[in-house]
Amino acid sequence: MKTKIYRVKGRLLDSDKTKPFTREMKAVKEEDIKEKLYSEFGSKHRLNRSLIIFDDITEITPEEVTDPIVESLL
Repeated sequence: MKTKIYRVKGRLLDSDKTKPFTREMKAVKEEDIKEKLYSEFGSKHRLNRSLIIFDDITEITPEEVTDPIVESLL
């Protein structure tokens, strides 16, 4: 299976404010990205899935990558 690069934009709903986030990740499909981010934000920030909102998940080309970690994986 071929992996794709995705840029994910969303919000974390905290008790008194909203924190925006943007991540670039490699995965086979969008559902894999969502599960990875649910797991990561849940463990680091102690957030339930209902408090993590994905606004936009788009596939990007290797030339559009800005994250140095993802870029090193290419």
